[in-house]
Amino acid sequence: MMRKHYTAAFKTKVVQELFKEEKTLTQLASKYEVHPTQSKEWRARAVEGLPSLFEKQDSTVALQATHEKHVTELYAEIGKLTTQVTWLKKKLQL
Repeated sequence: MMRKHYTAAFKTKVVQELFKEEKTLTQLASKYEVHPTQSKEWRARAVEGLPSLFEKQDSTVALQATHEKHVTELYAEIGKLTTQVTWLKKKLQL
């Protein structure tokens, strides 16, 4: 017997239906022709993966803040070096 392969979109659709809780697991398994155990596994994986969706967003915000701080520090260094170059040019012209 060949194993069925389901697309991510199909799995998502089934899991969304499970989250709605309008039909039983058995009813949805029958509707989508998927074994109830398989549907439960997909739901468990979805619930397990949800926190990572928010962690990625939080890490992106933190990374952006770090980048902005670094850019600010670099601009400060450029200003300091520009001032030093100007001062040296004036000293050498004497």
